[in-house]
Amino acid sequence: MNKVATTEYHSLWDGICLELQKVISREAIEKWFYPIELIGIENDVLILKAPDPIYQYWIEENYLPQVIGASSRILGKNLKVSFYHDQKQKGIIEKSSKQPCQEEKSVIESKGLNLKFSFENFVVGPNCEFAAAAAKAVAESPAKAYNPLFLYGKVGLGKTHLMQAIGNYILKKNKRILLQYVTSEQFTNEFIEAIQKGNLVQFRKKYRQIDVLLIDDIQFLAGKERSQEEFFHTFNCLFDGSKQIVLSGDEAPSALQNLEKRLISRFEWGLTAEILPPGIEVRLAILKNKLKNYSISIEEKILEFIAERIKTNVRQLEGALNRLCAYISIHKREIVSLEEVESLLKDLISIQPSKTITIEMIQKMVCEAYDIRYSDMVSKRRISSIAFPRMVAMYLARKLTNFSLSQIGESFGGRDHGTVLHAQRTISEKMAQDPDLMQLIKKITERLTSSQ
Repeated sequence: MNKVATTEYHSLWDGICLELQKVISREAIEKWFYPIELIGIENDVLILKAPDPIYQYWIEENYLPQVIGASSRILGKNLKVSFYHDQKQKGIIEKSSKQPCQEEKSVIESKGLNLKFSFENFVVGPNCEFAAAAAKAVAESPAKAYNPLFLYGKVGLGKTHLMQAIGNYILKKNKRILLQYVTSEQFTNEFIEAIQKGNLVQFRKKYRQIDVLLIDDIQFLAGKERSQEEFFHTFNCLFDGSKQIVLSGDEAPSALQNLEKRLISRFEWGLTAEILPPGIEVRLAILKNKLKNYSISIEEKILEFIAERIKTNVRQLEGALNRLCAYISIHKREIVSLEEVESLLKDLISIQPSKTITIEMIQKMVCEAYDIRYSDMVSKRRISSIAFPRMVAMYLARKLTNFSLSQIGESFGGRDHGTVLHAQRTISEKMAQDPDLMQLIKKITERLTSSQ
């Protein structure tokens, strides 16, 4: 590369960094972007070089859309971003013995998928084992196992990971299969653009002439009447043609607001599976699994501290670990003090609910809601009028506490873990069909989490 080209690239990168300051803090620009070099542009791909792989990882995880946007505005055309890999660098980022070829990666990305999501690196626990098993069954036999499959749960619990894993697994088995992953927001934006440009025929061909459609965050179709109408006909076309549909939302279908009833009824035709916040054991396993991607050692007590303090969001859990690893890499020293960890993660830790909810608190509040005696709730006797309220209490214990299945069962008259698991699945399924039950459980949950 000649010196003139190098100087031009340096100037161009300075301009991109200046543009980025409109959407990213100057402190972040100085820390993460000034050390980066722009070393070339090939086939509308911006080629960047990082002094350490942690910079690449951090930018790709946190700032990639902003970099693409700023670069595209500066150069006046749509661009992609790629990082130059120096074989001498010791990767502390993704360590993989088998990297996909560029052609395979391009095919995967064109389907809206990310290769980093797989069933192998999804940590399965009691909070998600039913959803994970259903997802794997769909991936093994599209349109034969469960159709549609509807995954639901709060933000950051792994819905997108499972959906992407389904897509990657299917394409790995059959690269010729026509598959598309998209968020409902992307679907809506493409639909509006197709109307504006008169490309509805191509739009419908893209989404109706495929074998598998994975559509994430379906709740964002709420209130968008024309998009709902379009998706209704897309759904019918695929379902009638025995094509696999996988959907995700932040609530069970029956709890989704401002969506047409005919859409909701179709979402319930197949199987609905809930993903709950993970317990302490699963959170710790997630951290250990994620740490395998780094050439960094972190003490067990620190991982346990993070797992204990960040309880409800897997994305935040992984973000906390990423932050620690970035800090260790940049400062070239280990973290041994829990006080230092707490200081580094104070914003993530501070947003976690501080209240501790016990099984007894749940039992008593459910007893109050159903007007039954606490002694009957915890009794070993089988009383038919108590059976359903007891299942509700078990479900809430799984959702709101970190106790294991066995520990919860023991608190309900010495019942086993299988009884608790059955209760969890039964209540999840009934909530999807019964809005009144959904509302009652929501009310009890709010009382438990707000009371002091």
